[in-house]
Amino acid sequence: MTNKFREFIQKVGSGNHTSDNLTRAEAATATKMMLLAEATPTQIGAFLIAHRIKRPTGEELAGMLDTYHELGPKLSAIAQPVIVLGIPYDGRTRTAPINIITALLLAAAGQPVIMHGGDRLPTKYGLPLIEIWQGLGIDWTGLSLEQTQGIFEETGIGFIYTPKHFPLNQTLWEYRDQLGKRPPLATMELIWCPYMGEANIIAGFVHPPTEAIFQAALGLRGITKYTFVKGLEGSCDLPRDRTAIIGLSSSSPETLTRLQLSPREYGFSTKNVPLTTTEELIQDMQGVLTGKAREFMQTALWNGGFYLWRSGICPDMQAGIDKAAELITSGLLAAKLHQIKMLLG
Repeated sequence: MTNKFREFIQKVGSGNHTSDNLTRAEAATATKMMLLAEATPTQIGAFLIAHRIKRPTGEELAGMLDTYHELGPKLSAIAQPVIVLGIPYDGRTRTAPINIITALLLAAAGQPVIMHGGDRLPTKYGLPLIEIWQGLGIDWTGLSLEQTQGIFEETGIGFIYTPKHFPLNQTLWEYRDQLGKRPPLATMELIWCPYMGEANIIAGFVHPPTEAIFQAALGLRGITKYTFVKGLEGSCDLPRDRTAIIGLSSSSPETLTRLQLSPREYGFSTKNVPLTTTEELIQDMQGVLTGKAREFMQTALWNGGFYLWRSGICPDMQAGIDKAAELITSGLLAAKLHQIKMLLG
């Protein structure tokens, strides 16, 4: 088996003029061999750095997703389509994340949401989703996949905690730490769908070429509903300091519908809320949940408005913003958080 993996290294690591891309099947096999430790540590490290230098293709990401679908955890399908939020696993260091408030808004409006991630990870070791949830009184880390499924069905929010639900994946992050660079697997994770039913994959990106790679990979996987956001620190949080650049799936699999949203046109100030400490972030989030008109509220309404529109709950952006404000001031967001807490006991 190690000889087989050596062929993959030779294919992607032969330099600018002679290296070649893997086929979808080869990428799936290479990913499986790494997850199952059928390749040696030296081979895995060599492959990850060589593939990072070469850059992944959509076909290769599709193959990686094939293996994650085969070996990874999946929540069972429910009666309606869900939104899967693809957020960088290595967290945030500069800007305050709003995605958990967004998830609560969507769930409170009847749109189920799935999130996924782990603990602090290289290369940024930024604030991860799991710590924010814990700060709000929700600890997903001890739940089995079956318990997570029950909370998802009851509340409309599910969280795949990879150290618990996908331990095979954790081993690879030791390599990522030692290499000091994000491997292509970190890009793939943003469009991973740990769900067995119909989903709208929402992923953030930094570099424009990533959109086309995402689109190609999801197309090969047969996923036709997706949203790509040039968001804060590679997340799907819409920025306020610039026009939000968004790609939406369309009726043609080869075409992205381009959307540009200016926060100023909707009455929002054009600055992002900085991330200071986790404690201050939690205080700001609790302020939003209780309807207090702080600076962070603008970020909540700006993002909530877009996602309520994108999910089809509201007919346009302004209606989405108004709906987000209504959900917050009515106490439904706080009630949704309380519902999850009660189920966790």
